Amino acid sequence: MAQNRHKALGLTDEMVLEMYKTMLLARKIDERMWLLNRAGKIPFVISCQGQEAAQVGASFALDRKSDYVAPYYRDMGVVLAFGMTTKELMLSGFAKAEDPNSGGRQMPGHFGQKKNRILTGSSPVTTQLPHAVGVALAAKMKKEPIVSFVTLGEGSSNQGDFHEGLNFAGVHDLPVITMVENNKYAISVPIEKQIASKNVADRAQGYGMPGYTVDGNDPLAVYEAVKAARDRALAGEGPTLIEAVSYRLTAHSSDDDDRLYRESEEVDEARKKDSVITFAKYLKDEGILTEEVEKQINDAINAEVNEATDYAENADYAPAEDALKYVYEE
Repeated sequence: MAQNRHKALGLTDEMVLEMYKTMLLARKIDERMWLLNRAGKIPFVISCQGQEAAQVGASFALDRKSDYVAPYYRDMGVVLAFGMTTKELMLSGFAKAEDPNSGGRQMPGHFGQKKNRILTGSSPVTTQLPHAVGVALAAKMKKEPIVSFVTLGEGSSNQGDFHEGLNFAGVHDLPVITMVENNKYAISVPIEKQIASKNVADRAQGYGMPGYTVDGNDPLAVYEAVKAARDRALAGEGPTLIEAVSYRLTAHSSDDDDRLYRESEEVDEARKKDSVITFAKYLKDEGILTEEVEKQINDAINAEVNEATDYAENADYAPAEDALKYVYEE
């Protein structure tokens, strides 16, 4: 990364350090969840590893006090940036009663938190996109200076909801930013077997909006693209499609064996571009992340993850009769 890039984008040293901390926290929570899953303590993990730069870079370009976000199941970096806590994410992983997303009723990764304007996700992929478009329509009708931001995987960009949502947003010039986190695999299907166009962003043209492909391993490149898209939306210029290209460093989920469809050498090669490492190097080159600061950050995050794990593991499960809550009229 070129020197002083963050300052050229209007980001202070403190802001980029905060971005790095959020990326690292997402990684450490995710790594802990895998260990807990393998120990038989939590049922399911679906990882953010390899996609933290795109998630955090985008989130920092938004107004996290007023914009709405409709995340997909890998977006731990997004929900942390928007105010969800490590403890809350661990409660979700353990499916405990205090889980803010659903009180332990939903699978992990189904994020939702009203106070932080995180729209509740659903299991069928891409259903969040029309919801985000609906929020943008409401914002336009109410003349509120906010945007809605929605994420999905590149496999989801082949679902009907993607085309219907983007077409509606394009026709009505809505303030919605759609970011496709292209991690190269839709479960076991590589990108060349999913999409006929060169890039997902090429599809934007059909919906009358600009489309951009950016390096999803570079949080500053994603920040720049999302910031420009937000400025466009607030100026009444409508929606934007952004494709952040990265790589999924883990299996699709804790129930998947990725050795069946990709070579370990491919994953090892991708790890050389791991954003948690490359962004740390940028911050060290800039003199922002010293050895002392790095140790302080790691110690603080490790303590936070340990505390959250202990709390969530010992928290109560919801009573069995809660399964009927919100299903029938009471």
